[in-house]
Amino acid sequence: MRLACACGLVISGKTDPANQLFTPAGSFWANDSLSLLDVPPNEDPRFHPRNHCIHQGYNSIALIPIRNLDKIVGLIQLNDRRKDCFTLDTIELLEGIALHLGEALMRKRAEESLRKSEARYATTLSVLETGLWDWHIPSGQATFSAVYYRILDYRNGEFPASYDSWRNLVHPDDIGRVELGLGRSFALGAGFALDLRMKLKSGGWKWVSTRGKAVEKDADGKALRMVGTLTDITDRKQAEEERKNMQAQLQQAQKMETIGTLAGGIAHDFNNILTAILGYAEMARESSLAGSMVANDLAQVVKASHRAKELVKQILAFSRQDETERIPLQPSLIIKEASKMLRSSLPATIGIKLDLDPESGFVMADPTQIHQILMNLCTNAYHAMEETGGTLSISLKKKNPTLEDLANERNPQPGDFIRLSVADTGSGIAPEIREKIFEPYFTTKEIGRGTGMGLAIIHGIVKGYGGHVSCDSQPGEGAVFHVYLPVIADEALSEKTQVDKIQLGNERILFIDDEKTIADMSKSMLERLGYRVTIRTNSMEALATFQNQPEDFDLVITDQTMPDMTGSDLARRMLQLRPGMPIILCTGYSSLVSEEKARSFGIQGFALKPLTKKGIATLIREVLDK
Repeated sequence: MRLACACGLVISGKTDPANQLFTPAGSFWANDSLSLLDVPPNEDPRFHPRNHCIHQGYNSIALIPIRNLDKIVGLIQLNDRRKDCFTLDTIELLEGIALHLGEALMRKRAEESLRKSEARYATTLSVLETGLWDWHIPSGQATFSAVYYRILDYRNGEFPASYDSWRNLVHPDDIGRVELGLGRSFALGAGFALDLRMKLKSGGWKWVSTRGKAVEKDADGKALRMVGTLTDITDRKQAEEERKNMQAQLQQAQKMETIGTLAGGIAHDFNNILTAILGYAEMARESSLAGSMVANDLAQVVKASHRAKELVKQILAFSRQDETERIPLQPSLIIKEASKMLRSSLPATIGIKLDLDPESGFVMADPTQIHQILMNLCTNAYHAMEETGGTLSISLKKKNPTLEDLANERNPQPGDFIRLSVADTGSGIAPEIREKIFEPYFTTKEIGRGTGMGLAIIHGIVKGYGGHVSCDSQPGEGAVFHVYLPVIADEALSEKTQVDKIQLGNERILFIDDEKTIADMSKSMLERLGYRVTIRTNSMEALATFQNQPEDFDLVITDQTMPDMTGSDLARRMLQLRPGMPIILCTGYSSLVSEEKARSFGIQGFALKPLTKKGIATLIREVLDK
């Protein structure tokens, strides 16, 4: 149906700016509408007798379009039988209110249009929980709606409606930004939209959004009077924080994946180097005169190689690329040993105080990781006291954590724990820093003094054991770190027997590794154990050798990562030629194969590099003597 009356023209936006009855914003208003009937309809079709309001005797008529951006979404109509009820200021005020009403309606997805009366208008705003304000800028006085007060948990009119009252409720961290935005709006006579925190009656804070527009300006275009809305956006802000947390978690996961890939590559190459160093050092030590200086020196090389091996295991464990070996152990024994090394490495200005309970219990852990936890904590404590000196205190107690101890834990586990505490008398840690100290790469140390990974590694290790870490510190009062590790029950303890005697043999072995240094060293080592060894440094050549003489070998030992064909693929081909062939797969690191996966291929043995003489000798006998 054609919208020919004034209402239809305003709603459709088909107004005539040249006609004095229409405002530039598209509103229609008249204070003597009956005179419009003097114009014949055929001469001015816009004022067709469809205008029932005029025929019903309404002299003063105002039709205000409700807008959202450039779209008209409703209409405010005000009628009065009296003449001269409206002024241009009144119409502009109504236009400002209609603009904000349109924004509120669209934000809440309300589809109904507002009725004519101001009472119905106020009821709709109350349902939408949108507060209104009207501010006279020169005097600072204002008007706040009942919903405005309710959003802030106040009764209607409970505090004075003024700029000063509003400013006193704005969060101190937001006031500078907010006043800057208001200043621009005043100067330009333009509207504004601001998100800020306001103080509730209870003393808490709520996120709100306030929007305003100038409805009166001076001769220079500066705002004299503004009207606007206030809405609660706490839920939206919380959702934004959830999204930020998820993004941070995703970035952390991607960072850890990158670290894992890098760690894997380093581990592979480093373990190959260690295999040669450790193997030759062990053989040279055996060939040296017992108790000689050479034998003692070589023993230190072997010891250092094992420490390097454990270091690679720690890197892989942190990047979750390797499983550590957990055994029942008493942390007190490891702490005593580590404290001796600490005493020789720390300056005399730092004293060490031990308080260890030998009956604190056993934990299921990797001894190397317990040593690593203690050394990292003690190193941080030393750096905190390096300039002033002080006391490093190490204690070990059996403790059942209290609710206060577990206050920062998301999923606290009940039970008995061993608590390792490392305290210093340094300058302490500021609260804002204390919240970040367990984050990867976070460090307050200067370049060259740390990577920011120490506490993150500790946190990861302890969480993996089902424990937790906490820090107590105040500026100027030192710091103490508590590590809680779950105690294992007595029945879980078991003695691990070790076989000191290296087992020998005389079987025929095909040894395959693309690193010639490792192949030559391994041949020499295995021959000293009594085995007859053929080496190949190319997987394709090794397969050809086996194809020609599959019955000439009692055992195959192959590396995993090689050009042309991986060790696991080579093993499958060999097992097709000779089902049940004993095969040991060796790897410094591979994300493609694990011990479980290797056994599913039919591979009977799995070894991690670097290979030690005792380790490979024991594994060979386990495979061949089945």
